[in-house]
Amino acid sequence: MIRTIFCLFFCVIATTSFAQIQEGKASYYADKFEGRYTANGEKYKHSKLTAAHKTLPFGTKVKVTNTKNNKSVEVRINDRGPYVEGRIIDLSKSAAEHLGFINDGIANVKIEIVDAGDGKGGGMIKPISNVTVDEKEFYEFNVDRINPHGFGVQIGSFRELANLVRLSENLKSSYQKEVTVQVKLVNGVKVYTIVVGSFKNREKAADFKVKLQKRYPDAFIVDFNKL
Repeated sequence: MIRTIFCLFFCVIATTSFAQIQEGKASYYADKFEGRYTANGEKYKHSKLTAAHKTLPFGTKVKVTNTKNNKSVEVRINDRGPYVEGRIIDLSKSAAEHLGFINDGIANVKIEIVDAGDGKGGGMIKPISNVTVDEKEFYEFNVDRINPHGFGVQIGSFRELANLVRLSENLKSSYQKEVTVQVKLVNGVKVYTIVVGSFKNREKAADFKVKLQKRYPDAFIVDFNKL
């Protein structure tokens, strides 16, 4: 696998308006996916309340309600899918158990945004079916291909350029650190992971991660030398 890393510098913050509710069918992960990597780089665990969605930013928390029995559960988006027509979310097995459709396999559900999880402090989420941007939304940036060393703190992974540039600019402005984007394949899908900072040792990276975790609870340390 070839991994290309770019260092991005952004200078504009943009705002958009987003849709918040979606209805459709939910499925859940088969047991064979236990321990496999999700699109944001985590390992899938059936015991965790997580889910796959086609477009919602990683870290987004949503309330999923089974419209048949009115049972609800909150899950965190950490993967992409489902790629079956008519299905809008793929839940971990424990989340499906909460909703009571293990035996049925499929359920009609309603999805509601609980926490945006995209660096905007609970702001609105982008449309589920397509990306909407301000017609006057512009960015100016320099791109350098680099070979980083040391350690950084990964915030999340994206497939959509709009989310990538907005959050990268937000992070650079907020923490005054370099923002590095790693391009990689996860389960055959190209994703872009955002890594903040460049530290000479793991201890300094760990100190910085503590600062980030209130806002980005899923942040973790990346060893550039092992990429």
